[in-house]
Amino acid sequence: MDLSLSPDERAFQTEVSDWLRHNLDPALADKVRRGQRLTKADMEGWHRTLNGRGWLAPHWPKEYGGTGWSPIQRHIFEEECCRAYAPRVVPFGLSMLAPVLIKYGSEAQKKTWLPRILDGSDWWCQGYSEPGAGSDLASLKMRAVREGDHYILNGQKTWTTLGQYANMIFCLVRTSNEGKPQQGISFLMVDMTTPGVEVRPILLLEGTHEVNDVFFTDVRVPVENLVGEENKGWTYAKYLLTYERTNIAGIGFSMVALEELKQIAADQHRAGRPLAQDPLFAARMARAEIALNNARIANLHILWNAAQGAGNDSGNGASVGVESSMLKIKGTEIRQQIDALKRQALGAYAAPFQPEAFEPGYNGPTLGPDYAAPVARQYFNNRKISIFGGSNEIQKNIISKMMLGL
Repeated sequence: MDLSLSPDERAFQTEVSDWLRHNLDPALADKVRRGQRLTKADMEGWHRTLNGRGWLAPHWPKEYGGTGWSPIQRHIFEEECCRAYAPRVVPFGLSMLAPVLIKYGSEAQKKTWLPRILDGSDWWCQGYSEPGAGSDLASLKMRAVREGDHYILNGQKTWTTLGQYANMIFCLVRTSNEGKPQQGISFLMVDMTTPGVEVRPILLLEGTHEVNDVFFTDVRVPVENLVGEENKGWTYAKYLLTYERTNIAGIGFSMVALEELKQIAADQHRAGRPLAQDPLFAARMARAEIALNNARIANLHILWNAAQGAGNDSGNGASVGVESSMLKIKGTEIRQQIDALKRQALGAYAAPFQPEAFEPGYNGPTLGPDYAAPVARQYFNNRKISIFGGSNEIQKNIISKMMLGL
């Protein structure tokens, strides 16, 4: 396997970099760099910009509005967006629901919902986790009882990211108690403006409103909003989670974070010399960089295999699932390790927390260097990434079962 970019791929990398330089609002990129809170308008604006260029859905088939890019081109695009501090596109409709609809949805569902995802008519959120059913998702209890041409939903979803902005939610619901728990789950799309849907905020430690509880009380959902077959939702959920876990790995974000760490270590001094010259700290940075390079090569290897035709289309879906779990474990651990090293490098400057510094339009003073402001928030917020999408402990169980037969 040749890991170097071909001349065509390097030309594509330059094209993406140049386009980002001319089309990404510097003020928006600065908000991302400073860790400031993005507004709904910020996220919707970047969504429209990418869609206008035809680059919003690089992983979709071209017939549905995708780019037709190779896996390597998609990887290049993601890395360049991270380097430019472009906002992360809200993934729920684009990168999670859409692949499920393309593979398992009806033609009517594809025709209705995919264009609305692209043009931003719908903001989707994910209704998977429940109190008592997070990593053990098969134990979910939210009920959907069919009455004529509708399902009646009752139950609760939690940790619903950006649900306060969403008008649509895709949910895993229990439609049967027969057999194994996984066999009674269905996949439904729900209009959040339907009577009986209530969104309640969950405030995080830093006071931000990112996640929510969503309650369903006798919510009527048309049967045509069922994706695939009734009681087959677990199959669709596993397919979706493969996309989510690879996304959570965040190799591109870790590469940018590593460069930020190196800059911090060069600027901060201990005992009269830059911290980067301290042998112990330099060794810690080197270990993180080695791990990240290994993960990046593994990611490229997976993409190279995909370009050769391996993966789900060749009947080797188990391998793809295992690889996404591996990337999720290593990618999240590396991001957390780099976050921890940033805090160590900043010392006392990493301790203060100024909530106002993360609000849109804040241009006031910060405690310590400019780059210190988001470090503590990033550290604590990224503790979650080894938990959601299926905790890393669950991923190890998946790897054991699929590779070792345990």
